[in-house]
Amino acid sequence: MFTQGKLEISIKINEMPKDVKSVANGWKEFIIDAEGREITITVKPKVFNKLEFAQTNFPQWVAAIAGKMGKNTDKGFILENPNIQVFEKKAKPQESASEQQVE
Repeated sequence: MFTQGKLEISIKINEMPKDVKSVANGWKEFIIDAEGREITITVKPKVFNKLEFAQTNFPQWVAAIAGKMGKNTDKGFILENPNIQVFEKKAKPQESASEQQVE
């Protein structure tokens, strides 16, 4: 007897996808190369807008794209039911040389 589990894929990116195509009803489709596997992602315009907002408003950001593994393609697979969460990356504060010398 096996314990049942749920397989969910999570991909992290920190730059805008290239070669984004508009498909039916304005949905956006793009491919991400994740360690040699091509993952095809299709999202609603509202979901894709999260990436565009991050690119415009955050100097550094990271996006987590999560979904279920779908059908295999020639070089990877289709991500089903993808969702995108975007986070601003805050620069780590660096101590100046004068602060390090103060005792």
